[in-house]
Amino acid sequence: MIKFRWPLLAILTLLGGCMNLAPQYERPEAPVSEQWLPAASTPKGQVSADIEWQNFFTDSRLARLQSLALSNNRDLRLAVLNVEKAQAQYRIQRAESLPSIDANVSGTHSRTPGSLSNTGSAATTHDYSAQLGLSSYEVDLFGRVQNLQDEALEDYLSLTETRRSTQISLVAEVATAWLTLAADNERLHLAQETLRSQQATYELTQRSHALGGSSGLSVAQAQTTVESARVDAAAYESQILQDRNALRLLVGSDIPEELLPGAYLESAAALVQVPAELPSSLLQRRPDVLAAEHTLKSANIDIGAARAAFFPSISLTANAGSSSSALSGLFKSGSGAWTFAPSISLPIFDAGSNRATLDSAKTEREIQVQTYQQTLQSAFKEVADALAERSTLDRRIEAQQALTDASRKSFELSDALYRGGSQSYLEALDAQRSLYSAQQDLITLRLTEQSNRVTLYKVMGGGWN
Repeated sequence: MIKFRWPLLAILTLLGGCMNLAPQYERPEAPVSEQWLPAASTPKGQVSADIEWQNFFTDSRLARLQSLALSNNRDLRLAVLNVEKAQAQYRIQRAESLPSIDANVSGTHSRTPGSLSNTGSAATTHDYSAQLGLSSYEVDLFGRVQNLQDEALEDYLSLTETRRSTQISLVAEVATAWLTLAADNERLHLAQETLRSQQATYELTQRSHALGGSSGLSVAQAQTTVESARVDAAAYESQILQDRNALRLLVGSDIPEELLPGAYLESAAALVQVPAELPSSLLQRRPDVLAAEHTLKSANIDIGAARAAFFPSISLTANAGSSSSALSGLFKSGSGAWTFAPSISLPIFDAGSNRATLDSAKTEREIQVQTYQQTLQSAFKEVADALAERSTLDRRIEAQQALTDASRKSFELSDALYRGGSQSYLEALDAQRSLYSAQQDLITLRLTEQSNRVTLYKVMGGGWN
């Protein structure tokens, strides 16, 4: 029988990972306030991170469009592929912590001519062997292999959070592009209505001039309003085509007409009410912050691998099996054979390479600490800005609506006076321009309010999936 020496190898294998030289990880202090300003919050409601995007965006057309984007967008596909690649690299690194055992069966046949044989006659030999071998395996006494495995895991987790961040950004970008298209549709509709109204006024002024009731100046002024409205209408037609192109790029495919917004800016996002005294610790749920922390952990672990290079490394190579000159005797008693070749490597002089590698790892950790804190500060500012804008939007829209209503009333009165001959066309023209400008500003403010909802969804970390 063949006596294998695996118990000795098992003992040495168990020694692996007895010591880990990586420093204990501690999350850096967050260099931001504990909460946002109370003036930038509203009384009650859910945090956007607790709302999945399917429930946040209530318009069914937009929701279907976002689903298309999640399936077809190339940036998101690249992020997913990067995660899959990192996952495979982690599996490769994890395999390094386990022995690699190979089985090998071989046969060798040779013939020696008589002129070269000691007996003077040709000789034919046959050699058969069957072996089970342990390839060069590092006994992880100082945690180098384990640290490399943990580092690969943190890199994988970081890319996973990056993929989630890409998805949240994509959902928000599609919503913003869709809302922008809706707003430009409404602007075009307003420009076309203004063009029709001014065209009718221009024709009326021409007839009045022909009868001597209006001056040539009034005709010229009426024509300027017509041409100005025509320019605006053409400009918005061009902008709408560009909006569609931008939306098509985000979605990654052609967009069915039934999924496009209508002629008016409609409510497409569930209003996210943010609780008062909202803690900034919620930023820890943002995927970009989590990704930065995983990268920091990876840099922290790399210090352990760099420290392990200062200590001896032990490698094991062994094989055991059977050899015979006849195939029938390959596994008979007395045919066993084995080899065991441990080796130890002790660094003596490397011209400071290991020290430089360790210093580089420590510096990289400090870099990632600063990057993590900078990510937190940027995230805090994004949320604070969105909340600050949210706090005044309702009042701004209310005031703009009142201004639009007043401008409409002023225009109607000026237009009636002009048509009755009690006022020049210049006053009616000024009133019409004020109304048109107020209507445009109201559309812009409504778009800002809708976009702010989307921004809040994004900067608060999106919905959990």
